[in-house]
Amino acid sequence: MTTYQWAVIGAGPAGIATVGKLIDEGIPPREIAWIDPQFNVGDFGTIWRNVPSNTTVKLFLKFLHASPAFAYQTCPHDFALNQANPDETCVLERMAEPLRWVTEHLQKQVQAFYSVAEELAMTNRHWQVQLKNNKITAKNVVLAIGAEPETLYYPTLSIIPLQDAMDKLNIQHHINKEDTIAVFGSSHSAILVLRNLIETHANRIINFYRSPLRYAVYLKEWILFDDTGLKGSTAKWARDYLDGTLPPQLERVYSNDENIEHYLPQCNKVVYAVGFKRRLLPSIKNIGHLNYIEQCGIIAPGLFGVGIAFPEAKYNPIGVLEHRVGLWKFMDYLQRVVPIWLHYPA
Repeated sequence: MTTYQWAVIGAGPAGIATVGKLIDEGIPPREIAWIDPQFNVGDFGTIWRNVPSNTTVKLFLKFLHASPAFAYQTCPHDFALNQANPDETCVLERMAEPLRWVTEHLQKQVQAFYSVAEELAMTNRHWQVQLKNNKITAKNVVLAIGAEPETLYYPTLSIIPLQDAMDKLNIQHHINKEDTIAVFGSSHSAILVLRNLIETHANRIINFYRSPLRYAVYLKEWILFDDTGLKGSTAKWARDYLDGTLPPQLERVYSNDENIEHYLPQCNKVVYAVGFKRRLLPSIKNIGHLNYIEQCGIIAPGLFGVGIAFPEAKYNPIGVLEHRVGLWKFMDYLQRVVPIWLHYPA
């Protein structure tokens, strides 16, 4: 059985960046096993592709040019992203297209396994990775497994999946003129959902929120509320229609027991936009509760986490701890932590 120096589980943006940075740090590509069932840029390139980003085009381009292993400057395709206004945001599909090219470019160099990692086990200082129809051995493993939407539990309501509610085309298939739709949340995702419902002429919407809207503020050297604040067209819409003139079919109420008891029975459908949770991990033998060091991604000897499932925690200049999620943030993080990982093997 071939023993790889590194196995990377997941081929979304964080997995792509990880493979690139490992090669940049001198790991021979054929000693990297890359595991994913589809190799289609993860959820970013599939279920979220029609969603507007809160990342500017110039940061997407910065990501694509940050790893020499990507060789993006040699790409023969002039993707729409390359021609977009660098200071504006775009739908995620604009970035997913070049990421598909980068994925194919990297796949030609590493050992790609179209499969799901079902179990990890440490044996003789090596990780045994059980795939659906195969088993591989690696000295080190990186989990770039992504996340999925959190949900609440109100069984009397019909759930509109968040990925459909955030897609202006798909949401139309879930609503009709008699609906009263509950939307839980006040983050970027929740505001996108509210905007889509308003613009598709939903009959009545009740937004249950727990905190006031928060906006990113671009300062000279940093961004206030960079990871939690609204940005771009979503921020503008929220200022105009939520903190400005509320649309007549929308009500916003604080999400406490009293308001839920009063307003929720008036609803027949619901969208939960209350955050994301780490995707179900492969079973990891002899490791109980899975903790990771939030400043460097170390989980265990030779086992590391990255991406939205294991985001970096960092204090901003005014001392607020934020979890950094975003493509450029993943790349910036990996540039700093991969050299550390190389010195912390199993």
